[in-house]
Order: sequence, then C-alpha cells, then structure tokens
Amino acid sequence: MATVLDSLVVPRSSALPSSAALSPITASSVSSLSGRSGLRHYRSLKVGSALRTRSIGSLSYGPAAGGARHRRGGLVVCEAQDTAVEVPPVTDATWQSLVLESDSPVLVEFWAPWCGPCRMIHPIIDELAKQYAGKLKCYKVNTDEGAAIATQYGIRSIPTVIIFKGGEKKDAVIGAVPKSTLTTSIEKFL
Repeated sequence: MATVLDSLVVPRSSALPSSAALSPITASSVSSLSGRSGLRHYRSLKVGSALRTRSIGSLSYGPAAGGARHRRGGLVVCEAQDTAVEVPPVTDATWQSLVLESDSPVLVEFWAPWCGPCRMIHPIIDELAKQYAGKLKCYKVNTDEGAAIATQYGIRSIPTVIIFKGGEKKDAVIGAVPKSTLTTSIEKFL
C-alpha cells in the first residue's frame, strides 16, 4: 500500500540548493508519515525505489543518485494499465481484411483529433471493446486520414459509430451518445 503526500514544495531552478544541503528521504521517514491522520492511503498504486531520493524538478539528489544529477524516472505505477484496451485504427489498406471480412460483428468509430465530442466518446468505445472482447471487434477511423472510407459510408458528422456484420453495415449511431445507447445497438447483432 502506498502513501500519497498531501503537498510538495519545489523551489524554482534558480534557487536549487546544493546536493549537500539536501537530506535523503528514507523508508523510515516515509513510514512515520503514514501514521498521520491527514494522509490518505491508496491501493493499486506502487511507489518505486526512487522515493528514497529527494527530487527537485526533473533532477534527483541523494544517496540513490550517488550525489550526481540524473533524470528522474516515474515514481508511481498504476497497476490498472495492464487492463486497458486500446482500440486499434483501421486504414484504407486494412479496411477490407479487418472489417468487411471479419467473422464476428465489428464496431467502427469514425472520429477526428480536433472533434471534442469524439474525445468524449473514446473512453466509452474503449470500455465496450473490453466488455465485448471475443464477441465484437472494435476499430476506429480517423476521418482526416481515411476520408475515402468516410465518404464511402456517407459519414457527414462525427463521431459516428457503425456496426458491421458479415461485411454489411447493420446500424449507425451518430453523435456522442451514452454507453447504454451503444450497448443496445451492439446487443442486436451479437
């Protein structure tokens, strides 16, 4: 279980103290802080060994750093990152094999990087890809890069989600809609 400190004061780089003026943070000083009532405990976060070194900005000083300056690595690792599902992009070259020739139903999100509602629906599509893993394949098409595909299917506004089954367009949902709307549409074709 890791302890997260409420605040940390970091001086400006012009006011950096010498390495001799810094005392190292030890495991015992961190564990003594964990008994304070003002600190919260979090599960699923791990604190790496870099906690034993006092860090200022992107430089670290102390015994773990050997008194020398070096780039600081990440201190906190989220264990949930292994469970995230990344929806892969599909291009003109891969459209036929990934979408039209798929044995299972396929959900395709048409989006663009500049589209605010598209960024709102991305996490929902990621959740659906994880929820229906093995039953439904999920892909995304950037309409700026895959304009030919968007034109072929008459995409006039984004985000648009189209469900394909057996190589045919079965359903389309336009706009940033709630997860329940997409789930209802998906369930019809599983």
